[in-house]
Amino acid sequence: MPEIQGVWRTSGELDYLLKARVASVREYDAFYQRLIRKVGVADISASFVMEEIKDTTELPLDHI
Repeated sequence: MPEIQGVWRTSGELDYLLKARVASVREYDAFYQRLIRKVGVADISASFVMEEIKDTTELPLDHI
């Protein structure tokens, strides 16, 4: 699914964390409907980013 930018298997209460980017709540609902049709899911919890403060893949390698 092209909206998914990252997937992590986690410990604790949640089993997996998905990072998906969509343009609107309507697009999220369409994404969610496609996701649950493809993957057997018992429970889904969603959170939405209100404001991006920092998102980078840059590593601090100045000391090398």
